[in-house]
Amino acid sequence: MGGAQSRRDLDISDSEDDGDNEEEQQSEEETDQGFSTPSSGQTLKQQKTPVDEVDEKLRSLKLKYSTPQKNSNPPNSVKLYLFSTRDSKWSAADKLARFSFVRSAADSDRSPPSGGDGEWDLRVGSMVRVRVGPEMKLQMFPNQKRVDFVSDGGVWAMKFFSDADYRAFLSEYQRREFENTFGSDRTEENEVKVYGKDFIGWARPGSADESIWGDAEEEFERSRSPVTPSPFKATPAIEAQDLLEEFEEEASNGGGGGIQSLALGALENSFLVGESGIQVVKNFSHGIHGKGVTVKLHGADARGRSTAKKALLMRAETNMLLMSPLNAEGRGGPRSTGVHQLDLETGKVVTEWKFGKDGADITMTDITNDSKGAQLDPSESTFLGLDDNRLCRWDMRDRHGIVQDLMSPVLNWTQGHQFSRGTNFQCFASTGDGSIVVGSLDGKIRLYSKSSMRMAKTAFPGLGSPVTHVDVTFDGKWILGTTDTYLILISTVFKDKDGKEKTGFSGRMGSRIAAPRLLKLTPLDSHRAGIDNKFRKGQFSWVTENGKQERHLVATVGKFSAIWNFIQVKNSSHECYHNQEGLKSCYCYKVVLRDESIVDSRFMHDKFAVSDSPEAPLVVATPMKVSSFSISNRSRLQF
Repeated sequence: MGGAQSRRDLDISDSEDDGDNEEEQQSEEETDQGFSTPSSGQTLKQQKTPVDEVDEKLRSLKLKYSTPQKNSNPPNSVKLYLFSTRDSKWSAADKLARFSFVRSAADSDRSPPSGGDGEWDLRVGSMVRVRVGPEMKLQMFPNQKRVDFVSDGGVWAMKFFSDADYRAFLSEYQRREFENTFGSDRTEENEVKVYGKDFIGWARPGSADESIWGDAEEEFERSRSPVTPSPFKATPAIEAQDLLEEFEEEASNGGGGGIQSLALGALENSFLVGESGIQVVKNFSHGIHGKGVTVKLHGADARGRSTAKKALLMRAETNMLLMSPLNAEGRGGPRSTGVHQLDLETGKVVTEWKFGKDGADITMTDITNDSKGAQLDPSESTFLGLDDNRLCRWDMRDRHGIVQDLMSPVLNWTQGHQFSRGTNFQCFASTGDGSIVVGSLDGKIRLYSKSSMRMAKTAFPGLGSPVTHVDVTFDGKWILGTTDTYLILISTVFKDKDGKEKTGFSGRMGSRIAAPRLLKLTPLDSHRAGIDNKFRKGQFSWVTENGKQERHLVATVGKFSAIWNFIQVKNSSHECYHNQEGLKSCYCYKVVLRDESIVDSRFMHDKFAVSDSPEAPLVVATPMKVSSFSISNRSRLQF
């Protein structure tokens, strides 16, 4: 039985008791006032103690006698707390710890971004020293003058004695993080160099155009059918019961030792790609269910496909392209010299295609369909390919005639560009009309129109972390980029000089750009997700029809599948965004927890959404199991 984790608030105290250590420790563990840890998405609020209420009344009387002042704490002082996973509670690690930002040691194996004296670390007392960067998973709680973060496999909290101290720390932290990431001081001049003058909102969100976020919410509400339940109301941030119900079954042994990837279909079947076979499952409105059929690859057909990582459905989902990386060399990850075309109706590989250009063999790191709905086209014969410095379209139709008689026919390079300089492409996706979004190792996200792959119409700057996966909505208005430590949601919409609405795929956006949103796990959840707690494969729910809006976003993080409500993320007044410093981050999500690291989590096509649910089921695959979840229907799925 799976579902979101119902987590109670975990409490520790902010006591100022000057008693002995044993009494103080007991007070801090048992008192539930002043400092609590949220479950996913909860906004923290300071609770008034009886002492606070009495103090307010005395102040309102404006008595003229003087009040004794407490001794001031030393500069850079905080209370340091550590979360115990064994007891599921916070405990005071140091009542009065000093923090400082220090350079990494000269003999450290970490080198600075561009030479210099080493990277910046945060040191707190004698117990914490951690590199300043996104891997800390730092979360801010302005109402509590507190930050949480991850260090050395544990979760820590720093509570400041004044609001001024809290804000001074954040300012210094952001400066040091910028320097660690980009190798230069955080000055206005350097911010312009890093982000570009049109994207200064990436560094200073307050100066960016935020109207697009409000416009997006209003547009969705106008287009939503009045009989359709609002997803904003249907998925509140906090619920005290399981949020999701599931159907689960073991993966077939015919999969050859475990599921490698999912190939979800919009028609009758979906497919679980294993090490030496492909398990066929049937699509239902309540999820997927095994048919007991496995297409086994053996003998000549299995050659070079035992490690297939990418499966692409084509030709009305009667064919599948399998791309098997032959090596893991290079910065872009595993590469392949070709693909195998599998006829799903006969279960045979009909053609083994090679990637070639100008008479020379080349490699690809990824392939995808020409557009969001292209796999449903029975006549489809082209697909897109990506390598470090290449973006192209391949055509399986041979200009010289029948290709099945050839041992390894070469695909036709019909369109594309081989860039002379290092673009370090990592991942890509296509919109409903065939426009292309590409993510890069340096964090940049480029937009290409469907008519040209030579020059990006828009290039969004990176935040310093490599983009490992990208997805885009069917209408091309929203992009979701995945990095190891967060997801980044970007709006591509702008208005040209004539007031006409466009996207960054069709024109230069200029300075009329909204700052992005970040989607993150809380430090506690990031720790609970397991050792392999990097974000992977963030994607929107699946629609292939103009006028329909994606409703959720999902990504895998170790043993977690994290699900965000799309409308909630876009809502500028959402409680997560109150009093945040820097780019706004959303921590409101649902969680599906598995016993092992998750291979992939994807929403089924929206045609499988039932009448009482605003969303199609979610499919979650681990190496040995596959589960189907209904977002809104709480009844156990029956077959």
